[in-house]
Amino acid sequence: MRNISLIIRRVWKSAFMFTALSVLIVSGTQAQDAAEGRKIFKEKCTSCHSLDRDMTGPALQKIVPTKSEAFLLKWINNAPAFIASGDKEAVEASKFNPNAEMTAFPSLTPEQIKSILAYVKVGEPKKEGEKAGAAVQEEVSGFSLAGVVAVILISIVVLVVLGRAIKMLERLILQKQGVEIVEEEKVSLVAGIGGLFKNKKFVFFFILCLVITLGSFGWMGMWETGVHTGYQPVQPIKFSHELHAGTNQIDCQYCHSGAFKSKNASIPSLNVCMNCHKQVQARDSHDGNISPEIQKIYNALGYDADKMTYDKSKEKPVEWVRVHNLPDFAYFNHSQHVVVAEKAIRKEKGLKPNEPVCFACHGPVNTMEEIYQYSPLTMKWCINCHKAAEINGKDNAFYTKIIEAHEKIKKGEKITPAALGGLECGKCHY
Repeated sequence: MRNISLIIRRVWKSAFMFTALSVLIVSGTQAQDAAEGRKIFKEKCTSCHSLDRDMTGPALQKIVPTKSEAFLLKWINNAPAFIASGDKEAVEASKFNPNAEMTAFPSLTPEQIKSILAYVKVGEPKKEGEKAGAAVQEEVSGFSLAGVVAVILISIVVLVVLGRAIKMLERLILQKQGVEIVEEEKVSLVAGIGGLFKNKKFVFFFILCLVITLGSFGWMGMWETGVHTGYQPVQPIKFSHELHAGTNQIDCQYCHSGAFKSKNASIPSLNVCMNCHKQVQARDSHDGNISPEIQKIYNALGYDADKMTYDKSKEKPVEWVRVHNLPDFAYFNHSQHVVVAEKAIRKEKGLKPNEPVCFACHGPVNTMEEIYQYSPLTMKWCINCHKAAEINGKDNAFYTKIIEAHEKIKKGEKITPAALGGLECGKCHY
């Protein structure tokens, strides 16, 4: 009887370890697939597709569930050839936008395409909670937490089942040995639960599970404190970065010129908006009336579109809501990153030549209808980039000046802080 109990206990331990490893492996695999798919999607698909709305191509989260995996593998790999083969479903799919042909991606492997489909199914994990300012940290996975809870519940079930099995086997052995078995009195559910909590092993296991669960929630809460990834406040004017930076391909520097010259990227003045919007008024899409959002610009400047005159007495500032905000004790210089470190950042983040270096931190702004905080902007996130980015001093005026300054110091020549950028405003002024 003792041997049987030992065997069952060994089986229980093996089952527990197998269950825990399975949950962790499954969660890790799914997270990796979706993460890889998101990366590929941002590189190859965002110019024509969005997850939740129609663009040049259909909204993927609406169309993908209606198609089989076999169809999607062929379609994404080489849609033109698939259509040319005469496949009815492919021909029907091509009718969504007859003026735009789906690009072929023969370089994508089936595994990469499946990763894209996994990302489409999961979607952007930040988007649901970001409008309310929910903080989501990439390193902490809700799925992993669910896995811990699942392991605990499965463990409890396994313990109960094995406990019953052990009792049953002990009864059978005693019956064969001719030992009289005294039937246990039936007790109520409340009394049974009370009896469980008199068992020291059960109490220890229950407390351990409770500590793990509460500790996981506590760690998750502390880890996310002050992290505002996905923060997307409502702005007083609905300015679309997708329309301006994406469709119209306006360079980031046109509005945010400060990013390349100073510490702050700066919010463009409304006069910059008026360079275009004196003429561009979007009347065609508003029944001949000026777009309500453009009218807000006119109202803030006291501008009369009919008379083309300004009334300074009617001027009032637009109260934009700041999206990216570092703590007061953190110093960040835009120009140092986007000018001096541009090559290193581009290489580290894998940016394409036609993509501005701004995408490294702010994400694909040209696809955002409303701007939101794309990166966590945590100390760890900054440090990891500083550890990985490779500095190349060749053809870089900043590092050339530093080398020249050091050579002068070695020779004993006079060198001043001004030669090392000490006259830049950002050195002293926030």
